[in-house]
Amino acid sequence: MGVEHSEAELEAGLLRNIRTFLIEMGGDYTFVGNQYHVDAADDDSYIDILLFHRRLRSLIALELKIGEFMPEYAGKMQFYLTALDETVKLPGENPSIGIIICKSKNRTKVEYTLRSANVPIGVATYSFHDTLPEDMKSLLPSPEEIAEIVNGLERI
Repeated sequence: MGVEHSEAELEAGLLRNIRTFLIEMGGDYTFVGNQYHVDAADDDSYIDILLFHRRLRSLIALELKIGEFMPEYAGKMQFYLTALDETVKLPGENPSIGIIICKSKNRTKVEYTLRSANVPIGVATYSFHDTLPEDMKSLLPSPEEIAEIVNGLERI
């Protein structure tokens, strides 16, 4: 059994290795910020890591969770994506994409949670939700690749 980390430690590890992480993710990403402040609906919210994918021309919100996927994570991500699209996204950019990185997930729970979602969200062992267009899937790392990248960075 591996060493348990807090979400803050996982985020710090990714940030210490952000250059490697971005290259491993495919090289089309740029780092926008961490604990990125989004002020929407008079609510101060913070996205763990915000990236921009150059070819997709989309903001990519990463949420880091150390436990099992919970349905409320998807609702929070939908809020973030809507807030990004309404307050941060520039004209000409495509809708934002969310990726929730969890330690584990129950496949049925994820499928039930995301079945009616109208925004692209990827979860945990990183299966992408069906609303992610095929042309976007080919430009993003596969779920397995994301898992390998995160696990590799934990060892650094």
